Amino acid sequence: MGLKKFSARTPSRRHMVGFDFSEITKSTPEKSLTESLSKTGARNNTGQITMRHHGGGHKRKYRIIDFKRQKLDIPATVKSIEYDPNRTCRIALLAYADGAKSYIIAPVGLGVGDSVISSDQADIKPGNSLTLKSIPLGTTIHNVELKPSKGGQLARGAGVGATLVSKEGKYCQVRLPSGEVRYVLSVCRASIGQVGNTDNENVTLGKAGRSRWKGIRPGVRGMAMNPVDHPLGGGEGRGKGNHPVSPWGTPSKGYKNRKNKRTDKMIVRRRKKKK
Repeated sequence: MGLKKFSARTPSRRHMVGFDFSEITKSTPEKSLTESLSKTGARNNTGQITMRHHGGGHKRKYRIIDFKRQKLDIPATVKSIEYDPNRTCRIALLAYADGAKSYIIAPVGLGVGDSVISSDQADIKPGNSLTLKSIPLGTTIHNVELKPSKGGQLARGAGVGATLVSKEGKYCQVRLPSGEVRYVLSVCRASIGQVGNTDNENVTLGKAGRSRWKGIRPGVRGMAMNPVDHPLGGGEGRGKGNHPVSPWGTPSKGYKNRKNKRTDKMIVRRRKKKK
């Protein structure tokens, strides 16, 4: 896995950094594990924009990822490492001993020919899936469940990894990539290792067109708008001194908008808080 830089033949190429895709071993996805993916342009059934800055983008097929890992005690072999346009990490194609196939998130260190298994008696090596109660303290994990059998929801992006901090009765404490520490039921599953494609954070798009390929439309600063369109708009010259807000007046920096008080008791330490 690595990055490549481009010769500065054009202004956009000067700072552009992309992937060399050296870890990819198969260019076409498994047909039985793909679905069509339609685009709405972020419009609802009346044609109104419901999310700004969405639209366009390259055609994609959705890869069906096995976040649950519920084929217990059946070994599987990694057949290929593939690109997934729907996520920042790479995915691994597994072929199980019973003939089934599935995709999983590819962790660091997982390669073609490796064997993985979902079992509480599995070894602590990248790609294996265990319940939290069966994982040693201090282990780096990813694809962590919040509810048993619902499938992994936490730590799934490229290069991230959570850490199992402690075990207390039926709960375990997990430190998430954001720094938050929270309780998770010990019967929830997690996969071993750090998510792969760690160089994703070092990619530089280099030009506006690459954002359009991703389906991201341009954003306009509120200060550049008219007063009718944004609270920061209008004024003679460049206005300063106002606190940054959204077009609907909600503060943009540091404003707490968490409303799920039901799960507050599961959070041991908030993110961005000093240790």
